[in-house]
Amino acid sequence: MNRRERGTATIEFIWLTILLLVPLVYVLVAVFDTQRAAYGVSTASRAAARAFLQSPDPATGEQRARAAAQVALHDQGLDGATIRVSCLPSPSACFEPGSSVRVLVRATQPLPLTPDVLGPRLAGVTVDSTHTEPYGSFRSRR
Repeated sequence: MNRRERGTATIEFIWLTILLLVPLVYVLVAVFDTQRAAYGVSTASRAAARAFLQSPDPATGEQRARAAAQVALHDQGLDGATIRVSCLPSPSACFEPGSSVRVLVRATQPLPLTPDVLGPRLAGVTVDSTHTEPYGSFRSRR
């Protein structure tokens, strides 16, 4: 072994470790952020549907559903999600026995360490969740 080559294996090992470890950590952080966003929209859609059905009328239900979804999204650190509430089988039959409410929540989770100049849609993962909650066949009318 030449004197000039002494200690280079350690340096090569350190550089190789850094070059492989940094991308792996980045991918793991991105996956965990996406999973957090998916859990957030799932919880938000379920909470919004339940809040809507506990309301006395559709207008109040819409407000309560949006508020419940925003609280669930805020708990997971998500902002700017779209929330759509619809009644099934028709928009006028929200609180009829046998009807149901469907809530769709969609959010874009930006990738970690991406500059804001690129925009959230360019460097992000869009997740959504739909939850349908039945009103119940044997509930009385209000």
